Amino acid sequence: MDRKLLIIDVAALGWDLLQRHDRCRMEGLSFAPAEAMFPAVTCTAQAGFRTASAPAAHGMVANGLYFPELHKAMFWEQSAALVAGERIWSRLRRAGGKAAMLFWQQSMGEQVDIVMTPAPVHKHHGGMIQDCYCRPEGLYRDTCGAIGSAFKLRQYWGPLASARAGEWIARATARVLTGESLAPQLCMTYLPTLDYDLQRHGPLGRAAARALDILAGQLRVILRAADKGGYETIIFGDYAIAPTAGPAALPNLALARAGLLATRNVRGMLYPDFHTSRALAIVDHEIAHVYASDAAATDEARRVLDATPGIAEVLDAGAQAASGLYCPRSGQLVAVAAEGTWLAYPWWADANQAPDYATHVDIHSKPGFDPCELFFGWPPLGTSLDTSRIRGSHGRTGPGRQIAWASTIDLQPRPTSLLDLAGRAKRILDEQASE
Repeated sequence: MDRKLLIIDVAALGWDLLQRHDRCRMEGLSFAPAEAMFPAVTCTAQAGFRTASAPAAHGMVANGLYFPELHKAMFWEQSAALVAGERIWSRLRRAGGKAAMLFWQQSMGEQVDIVMTPAPVHKHHGGMIQDCYCRPEGLYRDTCGAIGSAFKLRQYWGPLASARAGEWIARATARVLTGESLAPQLCMTYLPTLDYDLQRHGPLGRAAARALDILAGQLRVILRAADKGGYETIIFGDYAIAPTAGPAALPNLALARAGLLATRNVRGMLYPDFHTSRALAIVDHEIAHVYASDAAATDEARRVLDATPGIAEVLDAGAQAASGLYCPRSGQLVAVAAEGTWLAYPWWADANQAPDYATHVDIHSKPGFDPCELFFGWPPLGTSLDTSRIRGSHGRTGPGRQIAWASTIDLQPRPTSLLDLAGRAKRILDEQASE
């Protein structure tokens, strides 16, 4: 089993982005376009790639899932058991090959030999112990020693998020690829570098070009290690970011005004009451899964959302099925943002009524993805509530939303979609297992 494969998921690596900034060739690799998976968000794309299947099969319908039995939304949960289906590397491991997963979502408990992913410990009296979950035991500690610093969560997400997170991951990946005691036959890693400034400033200007320059340097570190370790490489983008302008659309506010979303007033702050709500929207960038209590609530929610500015279309079960999305975890409806906007989770109109977590980096309490966490706001050291500051978003697919991919392997005919590319990767791994 001499052949080895490196797979790099580059957040926000869109085909239009590379064309616009004349970067269709980077680090000796020629990039090509492919259709993204719908919805075009991280967890859905990564689950789709590792299983070579659509969301209807693997079940990760967004970055956050709603659990009706708990009446609770959970974003960025890390259990690999949330992703259904056989992994593309299963046959490789059965044949004795090793697989590594670095900084992919839903990697805890995954059927791999090497894992590294952020897993901070929040202290009762406040503050946080920064740490990474890893297998084998000691891998993170040894990597920190080799790199000379720990992985800093504040550089991975929040107002201080920066390319430094990607630099650390690139160096950690290089160490796994070249370490004699590691050197798996398959290594999957993730670079978040483009994501931050493309959401803050959009994909059109100088910030995007600078982010691409930094990304090229990080890819250089990994690819040199891959060459030294004898790896072939596949690089893919999980989604493409498009420009946005103006405030976000607020589906939950529309549902609350229609009496469908219930709230609790706690010391003047409005918290959602999902236990008694007839309809609610779990938002994620440019899409929102809408969960309703019954058929009448579903119909009413659709009428409300169809009339909400900034929402382009509302998909019922049939339309979701046609997109490969519909499954027990998906909403009865899926709202899709109009081109040039995105969907935010707030259900309040008065900022004074915002719940306490709204002005903090709190990805596990908010029932929706909140890119405003990329900006400082008020109170001091808090995060912004101003949705108009976001200049780039993703989630939609179609024209102008193709991802980019490249490989050191001559894949012919060329893959036309992310799902197709995942299928090709599976065949390569199956061939490795047969050697």
